[in-house]
Amino acid sequence: MILTGPEIAACVRRGEISIEPFEHDQLNPNSYNYRLGREIKIADADILDARHPAKWSRLDITTEGYVLNPRRVYLAGTVEIIGSTSLVTSLIGRSSLGRLGLFTQVTADLGHHGAIHRWTLELTVVQPLRVYAGMRLGQVSFWRSSGDITEYDGNYGLGMAPMPFEPASLT
Repeated sequence: MILTGPEIAACVRRGEISIEPFEHDQLNPNSYNYRLGREIKIADADILDARHPAKWSRLDITTEGYVLNPRRVYLAGTVEIIGSTSLVTSLIGRSSLGRLGLFTQVTADLGHHGAIHRWTLELTVVQPLRVYAGMRLGQVSFWRSSGDITEYDGNYGLGMAPMPFEPASLT
C-alpha cells in the first residue's frame, strides 16, 4: 500500500521515514519531491564494459547549471538523505522533466528496507538539457511491505555520494 503525503509527513515525525532535510512544501499527494545534488559523475570511456569498472570524472554543478548530453550516462545524487527501516522506497522522475527528455532512475528505482542514504541517480537525456543543483528532479514514494522484513546490507545502501557500477554486483 502506498503512503499518502500526509502519512509520509507523519512517518517522518515519528521517525519511521528519514528525509533530511525535510521540507513540507515538497510533499505531493502520494510522494515527496527529491532534489538534484551538486555532484555529477561521468564515465571517461565511450564504451563501458560490464566486466570492468569504469573510470569516472567528477564535477560540481555551478550556479549556471550543467548541460547533460545524449549518449551518456550521468550519475548524480539526491540532496536529501532518504530511506526507512520499515518501509520500501521507490524513486521516479518528474513527468514535467520527462517531457523535456530526461530519464531518471531508468532501472534502479526500488529501494530496500534499511537503506537510508543519498540516492545515486542515473540520468540520461534524449537531447541536451541544462539542469541545476537543488532543482526538484523526481519523487520518492513509500510502500508498506507484507511478510517478514530483511534489511538491505549491500554497498549501495551506504552511499552519500553518487556510486558507480561495481562489476562484482553482476556475479
